[in-house]
Amino acid sequence: MADIATVFHWPLSELVTLELADLIAWRERARVRAEPAED
Repeated sequence: MADIATVFHWPLSELVTLELADLIAWRERARVRAEPAED
């Protein structure tokens, strides 16, 4: 959850309302956004 909060600046109060499937999907989006682009 910390990675999602850090990347998207979401408070914990928003994250705890997510279903597990949504949490997993948003975590993947955060990972993609946070990784440096490969050249």
